[in-house]
Amino acid sequence: MKDKKLETIAIHSGYDAKEMLGSLSTPIFQTSTFEFNNAEHGAACFTGDEEGYIYSRLGNPTVKALEEKVAALEGAERGLAFSSGMGAIAAVLIKLTKANDHILCSSSLYGCTFDLFSMFQEKYRMTVDYSDLETEEAVRASLKPETSVIYVETPINPTMRLVDLAMISKVAREKGITVVVDNTFSSPYLQRPIDLGCDVVVHSATKYMNGHGDIIAGVVAGPKDLLDEIAATTQKNVGSIIGAFDAWLLVRGLKTLPIRMDRHCDNADAIVEHLNQHAKVNTVYHPTNDTSGIFEKQMKRGGGVISFELKATEAETLAFLNNLSFIKVAVSLGDPESLIEHPASMTHAVIPEEERTDMGITPTLLRLSVGLEAADDIWEDLQQALEKL
Repeated sequence: MKDKKLETIAIHSGYDAKEMLGSLSTPIFQTSTFEFNNAEHGAACFTGDEEGYIYSRLGNPTVKALEEKVAALEGAERGLAFSSGMGAIAAVLIKLTKANDHILCSSSLYGCTFDLFSMFQEKYRMTVDYSDLETEEAVRASLKPETSVIYVETPINPTMRLVDLAMISKVAREKGITVVVDNTFSSPYLQRPIDLGCDVVVHSATKYMNGHGDIIAGVVAGPKDLLDEIAATTQKNVGSIIGAFDAWLLVRGLKTLPIRMDRHCDNADAIVEHLNQHAKVNTVYHPTNDTSGIFEKQMKRGGGVISFELKATEAETLAFLNNLSFIKVAVSLGDPESLIEHPASMTHAVIPEEERTDMGITPTLLRLSVGLEAADDIWEDLQQALEKL
């Protein structure tokens, strides 16, 4: 499928119906364990001398179809699926780091990822530094001899700042440092970090990759050797394993990823235009408002997430949320429904206030995941709540 467009890859990669009695839909292998052909076959499967399924924590045909589709979409050698995005992130970072290592991060992170890094610092004496990563000089100056990973969100959650992945990858390759990118906000349809030189891509597949708000899942894409090691160690032993039914739902969701993302982007572009012009909105954060040139260089479109600051107090900002009609106050993103949240008191509340402020997460900042509804209806709901400020 390498010579096909991503829209075709999303539908046809990862599964051959001829191998499964002609079933056009990927079958759900809802089983915990698998029968061996004989005793010798069982022993050979455990030693790796023969291929075969053993136990669904170690591999499952439905999950394999998902993993192959993820790898094809991200342009990676291998994919791995997990029971959550945080399970995926933790498995990768545990494998890539050791005690006393240094991790360099983009200037803001999802709250639970920040909390995970805090645990690493406490338990394993790692050091973690946060940087805007704006220039080669700034990146080089932030590196240490013990730096093992550069971890990047772009667009950054929730400030929507962009990081130049090609530049980061160039510096990291010179130093032999692994670059891990959380690509959740973009999906492979809008941004492919591996094509830009990055090593590993992680997703909360709960979000755009699934697109229907009905599962929790995580995926990783990257080099085969590294992901083979993760599968055999941190994934197998920690046990953040996706179930067959959730894997099947995710396979189904990925088939419509391109068309969904285009609709999310169309709607978000329209809402950004309205917010940019509204007197009660202070600042709008979205890749299409980027002036650094990074957006045009590495993203196909701006995505469906918008953050914006109101000209209001924190209490008025929360009242704005309560005055919305059909836009749901909820902390996820990528669903068909439009969702809005208050990062300072919700997704990023775990981050100490001083550090939140340094990250640009103010008391009047809101994060909107623009859904698949009619753009005019989304704006009408936002507008009527803005008028009540």
